[in-house]
Amino acid sequence: MRELIVGLAGNPNVGKTTVFNQLTGMHQHVGNWPGKTVEKAEGHFEYDGVKFDIVDLPGNYSLSAHSIEEIVSRDFIVDESSDVIINVVDAANLERNLYLTVQMMELDANLILALNMNDFAKRKEHYINIDLMSELLGFPVIEIDAKHKEGFDELLKTTIHQANHPVHSSKKLVYGDELKEHLGDIQDLIEQDHVLSDVPSLWVAIKLLENDEIIVDKVKNAPHGKIIMDEVKKVDKHLYDIFKEDGEEIIANARYAFIDGLVKEVVSKPDIEKPSRTDRIDNIVTNRILGIPIFLIILYCMFQIVFSVGAPFEYLINQGFDAAGRFIISNFGNTITTSFLVDGLIGGVGGVVIFLPQIALMFLVISILEDSGYLARAAFVMDRVMHKLVGLHGKAFIPMILGFGCGVPGIMATRTMENESDRLLTMMIIPFMSCTSRLPVYALFIAAFFTAYQGQMLFAIYLIGILIAIIVAFILKRTIFKGMSSPFVMELPSYKIPSLKGVLLHTWEKTKDFLKKAGSIILVASIIIWILGYFPLGVQYADHQSLIGQLGSFIAPIFAPLGFGQWEPTVALLFGIVSKEVVIGTFSALFGSASGGIGIETAIHTIFTPLTAFVFMIFVLLYVPCFATLATIKQETNSWKWPIVMVMITTGTAYIVSFIIYHIGLFIGFT
Repeated sequence: MRELIVGLAGNPNVGKTTVFNQLTGMHQHVGNWPGKTVEKAEGHFEYDGVKFDIVDLPGNYSLSAHSIEEIVSRDFIVDESSDVIINVVDAANLERNLYLTVQMMELDANLILALNMNDFAKRKEHYINIDLMSELLGFPVIEIDAKHKEGFDELLKTTIHQANHPVHSSKKLVYGDELKEHLGDIQDLIEQDHVLSDVPSLWVAIKLLENDEIIVDKVKNAPHGKIIMDEVKKVDKHLYDIFKEDGEEIIANARYAFIDGLVKEVVSKPDIEKPSRTDRIDNIVTNRILGIPIFLIILYCMFQIVFSVGAPFEYLINQGFDAAGRFIISNFGNTITTSFLVDGLIGGVGGVVIFLPQIALMFLVISILEDSGYLARAAFVMDRVMHKLVGLHGKAFIPMILGFGCGVPGIMATRTMENESDRLLTMMIIPFMSCTSRLPVYALFIAAFFTAYQGQMLFAIYLIGILIAIIVAFILKRTIFKGMSSPFVMELPSYKIPSLKGVLLHTWEKTKDFLKKAGSIILVASIIIWILGYFPLGVQYADHQSLIGQLGSFIAPIFAPLGFGQWEPTVALLFGIVSKEVVIGTFSALFGSASGGIGIETAIHTIFTPLTAFVFMIFVLLYVPCFATLATIKQETNSWKWPIVMVMITTGTAYIVSFIIYHIGLFIGFT
C-alpha cells in the first residue's frame, strides 16, 4: 500500500486541529518533536487504497526564526520529505492567513490550500473565485467545512493527485522588478555552492535579506559563504538607498503587495462592509474604558457560579463519605485497618474529592470562555496594563489565564512567546494565578469563616493573585529579566457559540486529570500522612506526639510571625508542596469526623481566626507550586536553575505578603 506523509499547516484558530481530528479520529498520538519541547500530533488513516500519515504542524503566522514553533514548521517542510502540505486557511480572514501561505511558497512546498470557515466569509459578503485563485497561485484550492467534514473527499483525492504530480509553488510568486532582480543575483551565487543545494535558493536569499540568524550562520560556514554575504550586504544597502527600509521590511511589504493583488483579483467584497457580529461585540468587550470592568464582572460571576451551584453537590458527596466512615467504624470497630480506611483513605482522598463539583464547574466556565473566543479578549484587554506597568505584552496574560485551570498547561503555553526573557519571566509568575488545585483550600476556609461573602472572598483571592503576579513581574523585569519585549499581534478569533459536546469534552478531560491525581498523588500522600499520624504505636492518632505532630512542631515556629504557628497547618503546607489538594487531604486526615474527630470545619476554628484563615489562604495562593509544575519548568528550560529560582521567588513572596497582611490586620484591630 502506498504511504503519503502530509503536513497540516495554518494560523491558529483556523480549524486546523478540527481537520486533523476529523481525518485521523482515534488513530493519533501526541509527543514532542525530537530534541524540541514543541508538541507534535501525528495520526494515520487509509483512503482509497492509500495510507495517510498526517502531521499537525504548530499553528503560527510566519516561518521566521522568532519562536520554536516557527522553526519546527519550516524544518518539517524543508527536511522531512513530506509529500504534500495542506495549508488550512480562514476564508473570512484571507489577507492575514495568506502571509503564511506565501512563506510556504517561498519554500517551494507542494501545497494545497484548504479554504475553511466559508460560511463566515459569506456572512461578510466575501465571495471567492476558487478556480481563479487556484490558477493564480499555481496549486489546488479546495473549499471545505471542517466542522461538518464537507469537501474532505475532494481534499483527499486532490492530495493523492498532488503527491503524484508535485508543483513548484514558488513559480507564481511576484515581488516587483527591483527586488526580484537582486534576489536573482543572490540566488545565482547560492546555487553555485553545493552545501546550500538542500534548500530552495529563493528562500535562502530572502532569509539572508531578513537577517535570519540560523540561515546567516549556515551560509557563513558554506564554502562560498563570504562571497554570498558580501553580495547580500551590497544588495541590502542598495535596497535601503531606494526604499529607505531594511531588508525585513522590504520583504514583508513585497509579500503583502502580492497578497493584496491576489485578493483583489479573486475576492468580491461590498464597497462598505457591514460590521460583523464579532465587531459589534468587540466594540463593547474590548472597549478602552469598559474592557477591564467587564473582565472583572465575568470573573466575579464565574466564582459565584462555582460556589452557589457547587455547594449542594459538595454537601451530598460529603454526606456520602461520612456515612461510609460511620458504617465502617460501627461494624468493624476501631482497629488499625479501620483507622487506615477511615482516617487515611476516606479522610485523605475523600476530603479532596468532595470539592470535585466546584473544580468541574470552574473547568466548565473556563472551557465556555475559551471556546467562545472571550479568553483571547481578556488577554487583549490586559495588554495595556501588562505593557505599561510591567513591560510584558498582553500575550503573556494568555498563559496566566490558563494557569487558572492548571499551572502545567500555562507553563507549556509560554512556548508561543518569541522573546526568551519574556517567556522565562511569564513562567515565574504563572504560579501566582490560582489553579484549581488550590480551590479546595479556599472552599473549606471560606465556608468555615466567610459564609456570608463566599463569592466575593474567592473573587478577592484570585484578584490578589493577579495583582501580586503583576507586582512581581514589574520587579523581575527591572532586575533579572531586563530588556524590551518583542512586538506581536494579538490573535482575536471570531466569537462562536461553544458546542455542548466540545465544552463537555474539555471539562471532562480536565476533571479526569483531577480524579487521576486523587487516585495517585493524593492517595499516596494520604497513606504517608496516615502512617506518620498513626505511629509511634500507643499515641493518639494525629496527636502532637505522633511522627507528623513532631515534624510539624519542629518546623512550626517559622510560621508563627504569620499567625498560624501550630503544627497542623505546618504539615499541611509541607505536604501541599506535592500538590495543593493535599493541604486539605492533610487537614481531613488529621480531623476526620467519621473516626470520632471533631470535624474539619469545626477543628480549623480551634486553630485559625478569620484573620489567620485569610493569611493562610494567601500563603497557599502564593507559595511554591506543585511538583508537576516544577517538573514542567525543568523540562521546558532544560535546567534545574529556573525551578529553583521559582521556588525561591514564590516562597519568599508568600512569606513577605502574608507577614504584611497579618500585621496590618492586627494593627487595624483584627485578631
